[in-house]
Amino acid sequence: MGSKLYVGGLPYSATQDELTDLFAAHGTVQSANIISDKFTGQSRGFGFVEMSSQEEATAAIEALNSTEFGGRTLTVNEARPQAPRTGGGGGGFGGGGYGDKRRSRF
Repeated sequence: MGSKLYVGGLPYSATQDELTDLFAAHGTVQSANIISDKFTGQSRGFGFVEMSSQEEATAAIEALNSTEFGGRTLTVNEARPQAPRTGGGGGGFGGGGYGDKRRSRF
């Protein structure tokens, strides 16, 4: 089982291949994902890298945290589990009904 790392402070122009190459110097990269805005598709400046072992992940954190990449300072640490999302949106009663002052024909 691998270890997932959070990588913050990425340049907005960074690609997943560049992220993979950056971390590959410290071990086997199982996956690398840069998070992008769902509406514009532009990078949000952070991503996640999954290394194949805890030892490789620790080595990558020690080597890359607070270093410069593409003119920005990286923040590299263990990723925390994503907080559960509560149901979202909506509700409401839509379209009248209660409190509608018009008289019904029926």
